[in-house]
Amino acid sequence: MSFLQPAMLIALPLIALPVIIHLINQRRFQTVQWGAMQFLLAANRMSRGYARIRQWLILAARTLALAALVFAISRPLSSGWLAVAGGGQVDTTIVLIDRSPSMTQLGPGGVSKLDAGLAKLVDSLETLGESRYLLLDSVNLEPVEFEKPSDLLQMPEVMPVSASSDLPALLEATDRYIKENKPSRAEVWMLSDVRRNDWKDDSGRWDAIRESLIEIPQMVRFHLLAYPELDSANRSLTVSQVQRVEDGDSTRLLFSLQINQADSGDNKVTIPVTLEINGATSVFNVALTGNGTNLVDYPVSLDSGINRGWGRVSIPADANPSDNEYYFVFDEQPVRKTLVVSDDPATVRPIEFAASIAPDDSVVCESQTIDPNDLIGQDLEQVSLIVWHVAIPEQDTPSQAVLQAYVQRGGQVIFFPPSSPTGSSFAGVAWSPWQEPQVVRVGSWVGDQDLLSRTRSGDALPVGELRVLRNSGLVGDYRALAVLDGGVPLLARASNDTGGVFFCTTTVSSGDSSLASAGVVLYAMIQRAGQVGAMALANTQQVVAGSIGNSQTQPWIQLGGNTDGLSSTYASTAGVYEDQERLFAVNRSIDEDVETIVPEERVAALFANLDFDRVDQTADSETSLIQEVWRLFLICVLLALIAEAMLCIPKRIVADSESGNTLAGSLKSASHAKGFADSSSGAKADDVPMGGVA
Repeated sequence: MSFLQPAMLIALPLIALPVIIHLINQRRFQTVQWGAMQFLLAANRMSRGYARIRQWLILAARTLALAALVFAISRPLSSGWLAVAGGGQVDTTIVLIDRSPSMTQLGPGGVSKLDAGLAKLVDSLETLGESRYLLLDSVNLEPVEFEKPSDLLQMPEVMPVSASSDLPALLEATDRYIKENKPSRAEVWMLSDVRRNDWKDDSGRWDAIRESLIEIPQMVRFHLLAYPELDSANRSLTVSQVQRVEDGDSTRLLFSLQINQADSGDNKVTIPVTLEINGATSVFNVALTGNGTNLVDYPVSLDSGINRGWGRVSIPADANPSDNEYYFVFDEQPVRKTLVVSDDPATVRPIEFAASIAPDDSVVCESQTIDPNDLIGQDLEQVSLIVWHVAIPEQDTPSQAVLQAYVQRGGQVIFFPPSSPTGSSFAGVAWSPWQEPQVVRVGSWVGDQDLLSRTRSGDALPVGELRVLRNSGLVGDYRALAVLDGGVPLLARASNDTGGVFFCTTTVSSGDSSLASAGVVLYAMIQRAGQVGAMALANTQQVVAGSIGNSQTQPWIQLGGNTDGLSSTYASTAGVYEDQERLFAVNRSIDEDVETIVPEERVAALFANLDFDRVDQTADSETSLIQEVWRLFLICVLLALIAEAMLCIPKRIVADSESGNTLAGSLKSASHAKGFADSSSGAKADDVPMGGVA
């Protein structure tokens, strides 16, 4: 039980007043022995047990009435989320909102998780009546003050977006604000569906965040309102590639898309797919079985003279509207130019050769090998991929700055280990020493995305056939794309990069691996990285929502998508946008479609040693998080007073008409009078003077 006015509980000692009055009343009378009443007293002792029970009940009723009155004045709370107020006025309330696409999942009543959670937060905050409110959302990460809880429903900072959330970043911003402003007492309310993609529970940042929050001297409490429910009937659509191809006098777009669903076994379902290109709409049917389907290089003819444009692919609406559509842009394909940086050109010749072979006639590929000292003078504006085969440049050096600027604008870099690794790092990842020579094979790899994904025909790359004789290790924050037997990564992607930063822990030398001799895996890695880099150079770009923040140099004009969003959040909202020169198609991250919930015990571990509680809700739940129950205690007061009054009513005198025994009737009357005197005056049963006279 918790209270909105816990200071009123100081009045609880008042429940001792009935006992004190009872003890005082016992000392008000003197006992006078009267021999003529001995028979009456002897008869009265026969009913003394009942009288004492009644006295105790009257005393308990009076005490209960006072206690219930004190509790009612203290405004008690009761709900599934106990102890949320915990006593005392809160100086600052900070609300953290997860605005990721998965929060738009609808409940049976048509209300999304985000809307339902906001309504419950507003109701709870209005009940608690705190003094100062701040909002931190997953897009801006800057505190926004609002006056009253109901304002939260109208703020643009709570509207859903297509960008994934970053709960560690939200908590870092919270920690920073509390340490800078030093509120005497703060409460942090978090609204999220606890998706692993948003919580990043395997990130090393959590340990540092938790330790920093524990060190805060002020009282800080954390409350999580979680919506972990998944929809088993949900379908999601992603477009992996849109390629403009010229074939003689005709021009076509080749679409590769994927539709995922819960495993339906052998049941076959056909759904319509709507395709919109430059305002023209067409519909085609796709058959789904099992976990979904892949459609590779689906051809759509373009009118002559159309070199650039945009469009949208969509499937019928379901419980989560955010993953039912995908925007795309297309243009003439730019040249894929690869720059190989190495001090040993002979060693990297297989890489240069793989980068120079075009995957089809519509693509032009170029490659060049340079010395690391020549990097500064290169024009990287037309380079789609850099392959780095020397030591990582030191921090605060020109080469490091050039690489960072190149990656920041969307360039791709693949690092291969140098002969003598140093402690230098890039994007938070550094090389560790070479492992002892041994023959190792690849144990597992990510085959549904990134550089090692399946081919257009759906066939897996022969990654498992690679032999690694010697490899280096990695230190830092990365995501492994291929892992050798024994747990050492073969290919990894840095976690904190804007473009694409990859690390291959072995080289193409025949003494280190079979990458060059096998060839297929190396070729796929180089061409796919180069393709993504070339797209960043083109006049049209496919952008992951939230990946470029709000740093666009020119204001964007919206061509397609949800028109309710703010221009300041275009980079985080799915749609098609145009600046003075380029078209941008913004879509959610494909990781948003991975419906993995962080286990409850894992969430508790992330907040270990912090004042933390959690309540799970569903979008269709109508129960309040917090309810005041002072009315219940007022009812207890009334019931206690009624019970006390009924116990004080004198017993009815019944005459013994058949026997005519006057003495017995007198004894009953005396006994009744004695009991009434006991209950009203508090005198002892044996000490009541004759006739009740003091």
